[in-house]
Parts: sequence; structure tokens; C-alpha cells
Amino acid sequence: ETLAMFGYQPGDLDPAIPPALIHGGADHLVLALKSRRALAAMAYDLKQGQALMRREELVTILLAYAETPRLFHTRNPFASGGVYEDPATGAAAAAFAGYLRDIGWPHGGAIDIVQGEDMGMRSRLHADIPPTPGTSIRVSGTARLMDED
Repeated sequence: ETLAMFGYQPGDLDPAIPPALIHGGADHLVLALKSRRALAAMAYDLKQGQALMRREELVTILLAYAETPRLFHTRNPFASGGVYEDPATGAAAAAFAGYLRDIGWPHGGAIDIVQGEDMGMRSRLHADIPPTPGTSIRVSGTARLMDED
């Protein structure tokens, strides 16, 4: 149902990063895609997304593409909050980094996440990943002021 909502097929998923429910203060669903093009093409109906996220108790759905083992491009639909897409989601970044550690992803101790690029609000988040499972992930990045217009 979630894949179809975004217009994706099972073949669009990256088998190296299986879909999962991840948690970083809130629940997020992660769907890793095989191509940057598929990520850029993400589109969905806000009301349908809101109904699905509320029913499944998800704060966001993290769509990710691994450019390299340490560089990811992501989009983060936030329909549960009435927002089509969030340009920078620290909680999802922390949860995703912890998930990568748990599945044995070759992150080398840190990852960088480019988010918001496809919505014209590029952000870059950095997550330091300690090797011990269950330890805290440290997320940092840059922010910018947004007009209230």
C-alpha cells in the first residue's frame, strides 16, 4: 500500500537496505530506493498519506537513496503533521543511522544525508554512528530561516 501510494513498485527498492520501522524518538518507515531518479519522482496524495501515517502511527516515511555507503539523498513525507515534505528531519536521520548500524551497513562511523533538495530547500545532516548497538547517534547539520509568507 505504501509503495503504491508513492507510485513505486517492489523492484524500485534497494535490497541492500530492507524496508523497516525505525525509531528515533518517533516511528518512521524507511524505504530505500535503487535510483536517485525514483527518489526525485516521489509524489503522493497528502490526504491519503495522512490517513496511512496516522493509522500506522508513523511520524514520517523516510525515502532514501544511497549514492555511496556514506552519502544518502532522502525525502521525508510528513503527512501525519499535515506537511507534504520536511526539508530536514533530525529524528529520522538518527533513526536511519541506527538502523544502518544494526544491519551492518559499511558506514565507516558516519553518514551524510542530503534532504530537501527536490523541494528546493536543500539541507545537509551529518550522523556520527558509534559501533555499539543501542548507543546514541549524534546528528548535526545546518539550518536556515524560512519566511512566514
